[in-house]
Parts: sequence; C-alpha cells; structure tokens
Amino acid sequence: MTWIRNWMLPEQASTHAPYIDNLFMFISAVNTFFFVLICACIVIFVRKYRRRSPDDYTPHITHNQTLEIVWSVVPLIILIGIFFWGFHGYVTAQIAPANSIEIQVTGKKWVWQFEYPDGMRTLNSFHVPVNRPVRLVMNSEDVLHSFFIPAFRIKKDVLPVRYTEEWFHATKPGVYQIFCAEYCGKGHSDMLARVFVDDEAQYAKWLKEGDEEIQKLPLKELGLMVHENRGCATCHALDGTRGQGPSWKGIFGQTHQFADGSSAVVDENYIRQSILEPQAHVVQGFEPIMPTYKGLLRDREILGVIEYIKTLK
Repeated sequence: MTWIRNWMLPEQASTHAPYIDNLFMFISAVNTFFFVLICACIVIFVRKYRRRSPDDYTPHITHNQTLEIVWSVVPLIILIGIFFWGFHGYVTAQIAPANSIEIQVTGKKWVWQFEYPDGMRTLNSFHVPVNRPVRLVMNSEDVLHSFFIPAFRIKKDVLPVRYTEEWFHATKPGVYQIFCAEYCGKGHSDMLARVFVDDEAQYAKWLKEGDEEIQKLPLKELGLMVHENRGCATCHALDGTRGQGPSWKGIFGQTHQFADGSSAVVDENYIRQSILEPQAHVVQGFEPIMPTYKGLLRDREILGVIEYIKTLK
C-alpha cells in the first residue's frame, strides 16, 4: 500500500498527513474491494443464472433475510468506523497545541502576507521550525481565498470580515508550495507562496538575519519598509509634521535637546540607541512613550532605518 500511496498522493511533511492518508487509503481500499466484488458477482450470476432454454424459468424468490441483514449491517459498521475515524482527525486538526507559534496570515489579491508575533512581516513566503506546532490565524482583505498546503494536508477558507484558523506540525525540513484553492479573480493561479521548514540552526539564523528580501533590499528601501510596517509611521512623520515623536525629516546632523537638559547630535549611534533604548534620551517636549525595538529589529533593518533617515532632507 505504501508505494500506491506515494504514487497517488503528495509527499507527507506534517503530523496530519499520515492520519489523513491512512483514512483515504482505507476508503479507497473498501471502494476497490466492493467494486471488484460486485463486478465479479455480476459476471458469475449472469453465467450461472442465465436462461438456458425456452422452458427455463427463474424461480420466484421474494427475499433472503440473512443476505439483507448482511448487506445492511456490514456497510453500516464500515460507515460508522469511517465517521469516528474522520471525526477524531477533524477534531485533532481544529485544536492547536498551547505551545504553538502563532502567525497571522492575510490573503489579498493576489498575495499572501504573513506576520509574526514580533511584528515582522513577509510576503509570499514564511519560515517555521521543524518539529514545532504552528497556528495560523487567517483573514482576507477582499474576497474569499483558501489556504492550501498539499504536503501538510491542510486547507482552510480565508474569509473577509472574520477569522479562520488552522495549525500544522511540520516533520521534514524543506520548501513546500502554498496555493490558493478558491477562485478569487484573474490572478488566482499566480497566488502562490512557499513555506520554509528549517532546522533549529537555520531557523535561528533566519530570525536573526531575515529572509532573502531583507538581505537583498537596498538599505534605503528597507528603512522605508520598516517605517511603514513596524509602527514607526504612527508617531514619526516624514514631512516635518510634529507627531507623538519627532519627524524624521531633516533630523540627521541636528542637535537634539533632551528633557534632562543634555543634548546630542543625531548621528548613527544616536539613532541606534533611540531604537534599542528609547528612554535613555527623551527629546524635550515629547513624552517617553516609545517602546524598545530590541529583539524586534535585525541589525540590517536598523541600518536601513539609519540610511533612510539620512535621505530625508
């Protein structure tokens, strides 16, 4: 049966996959058995009970109680078994373990966006560690989508105005394809993404250094992306307007006066310290409300912010 399963089905790469595949193969085997049995009975009965002469009449048989009980009870037992087998798998697939990594998934024409608990966002790819459960909380910004990873045997509709969720426990490192399984417009077939299942060392490296997009994006563009995606835009305007925090426009090289009476020139070290230790120096006239981004921004992202601020003349 193993070679048949491997021939018929995608690679198994999660704890859900064997359970679902075993049930599928059982149902297929039952269907095949009864299909062959019925076809064989048809051939045998046609030959055995065919009319051999004009005077050969079929006996008047009204019923066979034993046969009727057998063909009613046996399928009933099989169906009850399939129901409880499938229901147990369904319930298991709905309840994520308490120690799951939670990732927010947003579907929109025609991309997948993934957001981690620390606020990091990626488009059309995300990384997870092997042998750890991952919970996906999903919603759509426009129309109905469906999040489908064949190798994990998970698929769930992604709906606007409400949340759906599913979880998986990847068992094999590798790169696995994600599809949208619900027609969502002309770009539906291009709504593809990938999930990277990393070992512990690879995952730790990715958390520290980021994905290929972060590594290749010019620092100025990376800084703008951080400003837009990490909450910087909430307090720091780019056009000189005063907000909850100082505007970034033209501040590089300026001297800032602090609430404690000291001052400092806005340079690379000052910006880095302001990101990692925002309460160390609070600019005069502003409240000490900025949270620390220590552990939330990678070194290259901090460099990107610095380079971007330099360009805002």
